[in-house]
Amino acid sequence: MDELCQDNVQIVVVGTGEERYENMFRHFAWKYPEKVSANIYYSEELAHRVYASSDAFLMPSLFEPCGLSQLIALRYGTVPIVRETGGLKDTVEPYNEFENKGTGFSFANYNAHEMLYCIRNAERIYYDRKREWNKIVDRDMAEDFSWHRSALKYQEMYDWLVEKQ
Repeated sequence: MDELCQDNVQIVVVGTGEERYENMFRHFAWKYPEKVSANIYYSEELAHRVYASSDAFLMPSLFEPCGLSQLIALRYGTVPIVRETGGLKDTVEPYNEFENKGTGFSFANYNAHEMLYCIRNAERIYYDRKREWNKIVDRDMAEDFSWHRSALKYQEMYDWLVEKQ
């Protein structure tokens, strides 16, 4: 967190979790009041304000069986930075600067160094390649995880299975 707070970033935390992390965020909000805002309580209204006003959404989960937070972030055009696990890996396509595709940034291992590297890569695109960042935002908001889309995929699968018999 100290390294991250030296960068040109601001961090807003909304919600509760393990006490040690809550206390860590409280500490850094005290240490870097212009950089960190620790809101250690649940507020759906505040959460939606944060989604709507943020450039990126960090979700470094150890495990994530499904997850709606990254989907909400995509809808708002808030670029997700996630650990590649569960539903996060399934729903956030890592940015590929050589093919100009992807809907966010991701890292594989659950460790601070890899997460910081990923955040700094996202920062680099945000500050140095703003046009590319805006294309990521456009792709994010065009993503469709609706039930209608899912139903069509199931229909395609059933049709394919019927043809094979």
